[in-house]
Amino acid sequence: MEFRIDRRSGVAAYQQIVQQTKQALRLGVLLPGDRLPTAKEVAETCAVNPNTTLKAYRELEREGLVEPRPGLGTFVLRSLARPQAAADAPLRGELDAWVAKAREAGLEREDVAALVASVLEERYAGTTVAAAQGEALGMREQT
Repeated sequence: MEFRIDRRSGVAAYQQIVQQTKQALRLGVLLPGDRLPTAKEVAETCAVNPNTTLKAYRELEREGLVEPRPGLGTFVLRSLARPQAAADAPLRGELDAWVAKAREAGLEREDVAALVASVLEERYAGTTVAAAQGEALGMREQT
């Protein structure tokens, strides 16, 4: 797994690492037993302080998603993927096509994220705008 830090997003780098890790867990990209990149590796690829990554990993550990193993690294404990996640492939394909169409129409990432956040808010009553934007941000990192 490789993290991408968007310094223009207004979201702290450690939180972006947390969000991207959760997204990978939700999509089945990361599975129980997988090793996360070391803080040094993330520092080199993302130009962040190793303490930033350690802070993110501590938060994921508090949530019971990962565990550090001294001298070995940080490992995934559990997945966030739904059992029927594989059935989401057609939806992902449709979303990919929609994002491509939006990009061809001249929409920037922030425009797409705002549209997605708006629709999430409308469709998932009770979801706060901030939570919807957080979900869209996590999605945005993969586009």
